[in-house]
Amino acid sequence: MDLAKYIDHTLLKPQADKNAVKTLCEEARKYGFFSVCVNPFWVSFCAQQLQGSGVKVCTVIGFPLGANTTQTKVFEAQDALRCGADELDMVINIGALKSGDYDTVLHDIAAVRQIGTNFTLKVILETSVLTDEEKIKACELAVKAGADFVKTSTGFTGGGATVQDVHLMRAHTPAHVQVKASGGIRSRQDFDAMISAGATRIGASAGVKIIEGK
Repeated sequence: MDLAKYIDHTLLKPQADKNAVKTLCEEARKYGFFSVCVNPFWVSFCAQQLQGSGVKVCTVIGFPLGANTTQTKVFEAQDALRCGADELDMVINIGALKSGDYDTVLHDIAAVRQIGTNFTLKVILETSVLTDEEKIKACELAVKAGADFVKTSTGFTGGGATVQDVHLMRAHTPAHVQVKASGGIRSRQDFDAMISAGATRIGASAGVKIIEGK
């Protein structure tokens, strides 16, 4: 197994500066990570740094709360793609989901999907604040809206990926929709547990440590 090809090498801390993002890109090139995942401001810089490397550029939309308007998410997504993003990890409208307003959640995701098919769309559920029933419903809505992945977490609400959530999400999505586990994955043991549970992508800031087995 080529561990690096499962990992979105992630740096979403607000205090990350240009040197830190440059180091992230250098590490992604060195180890062959699938992508770097950064805040939207850094997309064009990362696209320049990674040109010709085969490493994708991933960014976040409606991050970290998911409470932006749909129009804002659409604009943010379009801008990110113009700047060179290959993959978009968007946060669902969590409040709408918990209110039972499923039409809004569906439309929110579908509006971003309708921008085009030339990018990978991952939908962040924020599992730590949802019931199992809400997680299942969120998976159903993401699939219906055309998501390529469902993703566990932002890592910003105090809870990250769990094996149980990855199992649940894998069980309630069709084979063509993949599962990304993200948040709190810091060791090879964590990595292996998530892959065994059904994840096919791992979001981690500890990618180098996972690869090196530290």
